[in-house]
Amino acid sequence: MDTIKISTRSKNYNVYLGENILSELEDLPNYSKLLIITNEDLKELHLNTLKRHLPNIETHIYISPNGENAKTLEVYNDCISFAIDRGIDRKSMILAFGGGSIGDLAGFVAATYMRGLPFIQIPTTILAHDSAVGGKVAINHPLGKNMVGAFYQPEQVIFDTQFLSTLSDREIRSGFAEVVKHLLIADPHFLQKIMTEIRSLDDLTNKIQRFLKRGIEIKANIVSRDERENDIRAYLNFGHTLGHALEVDLGYGNLPHGEAVMIGVIYALHLSKHIHHLEMPYEKFILWIESLGYKWRIPKNIQFDSIFERMKKDKKSSGHTPVFVLLKELGKPVVQKVDQQLLRESFYLIQES
Repeated sequence: MDTIKISTRSKNYNVYLGENILSELEDLPNYSKLLIITNEDLKELHLNTLKRHLPNIETHIYISPNGENAKTLEVYNDCISFAIDRGIDRKSMILAFGGGSIGDLAGFVAATYMRGLPFIQIPTTILAHDSAVGGKVAINHPLGKNMVGAFYQPEQVIFDTQFLSTLSDREIRSGFAEVVKHLLIADPHFLQKIMTEIRSLDDLTNKIQRFLKRGIEIKANIVSRDERENDIRAYLNFGHTLGHALEVDLGYGNLPHGEAVMIGVIYALHLSKHIHHLEMPYEKFILWIESLGYKWRIPKNIQFDSIFERMKKDKKSSGHTPVFVLLKELGKPVVQKVDQQLLRESFYLIQES
């Protein structure tokens, strides 16, 4: 088992990463009740495995819809009502058991219910190696992704890799996109190494713990210096300005988050080449992600004007102007506004014909 320490101004905690490590839950303090927040798929696949490792505490289980459908104001309100009806009190603990959407929902419930309950992240997807660490919790608004949220750190993160065995190829790609993002902004040498090592999704799943650990370490280093995204934490949004806009435009859940981020990464790399003359083996990188099954072109039915309006509503926007994370060089990110005409030209350059 790997242990990664997360140090922030508001809280220090550990991320435990390994296979069959749910026994960490058996040493929980004497909370009055447990509230597990999970989804329909995990109820069938893995909930019984989790329940076998819970301490002898009165436990209630809230089942949300799958995917981004969990991150709505309606589901949030229903979850709060469920907690009130079951007598969840200020001495209770919330367990977020699922992928990024469940972690976001459960974390936001924990941050706001009775002005804050402790919670533990128990990720079940590769994608959640990013979302479960660092304390960003949120739900979506019809006009923008993650627009209603908080900074609220968990007590710990228990990342048991046994749950990754049931992920689909698409879920694996979605999660690995965030690993690639981390390496582009902070460790291009490691990226170069895995581009040589990983030639298929089978190669990836056989070595996933090492990649997850490096991604979490990179995020931990950034979050420790900027917990509330006043400065360098914005670098973690590389690929997300366009990515989030695509998710909203196509309808939440229709384009997996990681796939949207990978398209956003390619877009940001194009902008970086134009503005900062970024030097990188671009064609080699494209061939590599294609070999893993990524579709990196912007869908042909998307209109730039619609996407531009959505990018202006992004949380990073300034003065109603989209703000992007770009690369001066690999591993050297910068946050800046980008001219609308250049955004338009680059958009159509990488769009499906």
